[in-house]
Amino acid sequence: MRIRSLGVIDDAVVELSPGFTAVTGETGAGKTMVVTSLGLLLGGRADPALVRIGAKSAVVEGRIAVGPAAPAAVRAEEAGAELDDGTLLISRTISAEGRSRAHVGGRSVPVGLLGELADDLVAVHGQTDQQGLLRPARQRQALDRYAGDAVSVPLAKYTAAYRRLRAVAAELGELTTRARERAQEADLLRFGLEEIAAAEPQPDEDTELAAEAERLGHAEALASAAAAAHAALAGNPEDLEAVDATTLVAGAHRALDVVRSHDPALSALTERVGEIGILLADVAGELASYADGLDADPLRLAAVEERRAALTHLTRKYGEDIGTVLAWAEEGAARLAELDGDDDRIGELTAERDALRAELGELAQALTDAREASAKRFADAVTAELAELAMPHARVSVQISQTETADENDGVEVGGRTVAYGPTGADEVELLLAPHPGTPPRPIAKGASGGELSRVMLAVEVVFAGSDPVPTYLFDEVDAGVGGKAAVEVGRRLARLARSAQVVVVTHLPQVAAFADRQLLVEKTHDGSVTRSGVTVLEGEDRVRELSRMLAGQEDSETARAHAEELLATARAGR
Repeated sequence: MRIRSLGVIDDAVVELSPGFTAVTGETGAGKTMVVTSLGLLLGGRADPALVRIGAKSAVVEGRIAVGPAAPAAVRAEEAGAELDDGTLLISRTISAEGRSRAHVGGRSVPVGLLGELADDLVAVHGQTDQQGLLRPARQRQALDRYAGDAVSVPLAKYTAAYRRLRAVAAELGELTTRARERAQEADLLRFGLEEIAAAEPQPDEDTELAAEAERLGHAEALASAAAAAHAALAGNPEDLEAVDATTLVAGAHRALDVVRSHDPALSALTERVGEIGILLADVAGELASYADGLDADPLRLAAVEERRAALTHLTRKYGEDIGTVLAWAEEGAARLAELDGDDDRIGELTAERDALRAELGELAQALTDAREASAKRFADAVTAELAELAMPHARVSVQISQTETADENDGVEVGGRTVAYGPTGADEVELLLAPHPGTPPRPIAKGASGGELSRVMLAVEVVFAGSDPVPTYLFDEVDAGVGGKAAVEVGRRLARLARSAQVVVVTHLPQVAAFADRQLLVEKTHDGSVTRSGVTVLEGEDRVRELSRMLAGQEDSETARAHAEELLATARAGR
């Protein structure tokens, strides 16, 4: 892994052993940046504050060995990446402005892909994970993770049923608590629909009646105007001396028709005059028919105004015009049908709720049974690890309990009791520790000293490591609070784990570092940065000097050197 311009690291190369690698150095030297760099390669959050002051960007590049059929390799190839002789090249760039880019196998990819690959490549265990495991919710997650399909399969079914029950209960609660409001809404809708149905409005009826009322209200004036226009166009039989338009146009046509053959232009004009005469005759005939058919009917006008008043009453209440009134009626009828069906819906939802609650009780019981079966194996595995970590008499147990409730609506039946339940079942899971024979088991947060707690957590992490199908494990100072013989046993246990997987440990303990196949020293230069030569592989005399410093703070002390050499010899013999 190569790191450039990240935190205190200017430019450094980290060469990890395929077995056990220990990363050591003074406090503040930059060991954490090694962990941070790996986190960035695994899709961790890009913080622009990590970019070294004065640099435009920070870059982390990693070369990871993967098999061609490994899930990570398959997923990377699906994204367009190419493997380089059995290795996958991953890089992450963070700009000082906060932009982040990722590349896998020479192809630019979304940062989210790194997180997907990480699940199959590296498992990170740090002090944050330890503190999280003190919470009962995390302990339940830990047990479920250890149990695997035995819990995950019924848990998936339980979760689906739980979500459906929440949705049904919410809808049922709304229907029952708002029953009065919905009844009032139904009454108003029913009244409006009955009122509209009684009036029987027709589409565009209001517009047609307005036009008819206007015509009937001015019938005499309209008839008089039509008669006058007809007389002007076709003549008045009672006034034989009057000149009408039809007669004049006919005379014009006859005058032109005599000479039209002498000039084509005049012939065209003659035809147009003839067309005018025909049009005048047609209009005059229609005006006569209009005047004869127009009748001032006061009774009809009164009926039209009465009908318009009835329609106006509807438009004031239900819409701007009859079209919107009819649309309101259609929507109101659908809504009323929905409201009238509430009683049936309440019955259906109540039956479904009861069935789901019964199903949840069965699934919660299945979860409890699966967790209890896995809890014994999990506790035995952690206890066995503690024996390897200088706690031979300690015993870990897993307590699984439920909280009874008197309210049937808030509980499900498990084991013949009504108990509270949640999105993950009805179980409360807690890790208990009895550090010595004769001492009662207590929750690990209360029953363990600092050093014991670190070892319990490390034991849990190692148990997980044995069940996680990933090739690399990173432990970030999980040995805090451990010393002496216990520290030696921690180092020995990590070395054994490294027989089947790659293990990287950031540590302050010489007893742990001594068991490593490779020890990396992170150190700053005089200007406060870590350069390429600032991360070095320690061998021979250099490793003895670093272990002496870790033991006594005096790398040149003969006593410390002797102790460091003895520690290395013990580690080689005890792996």
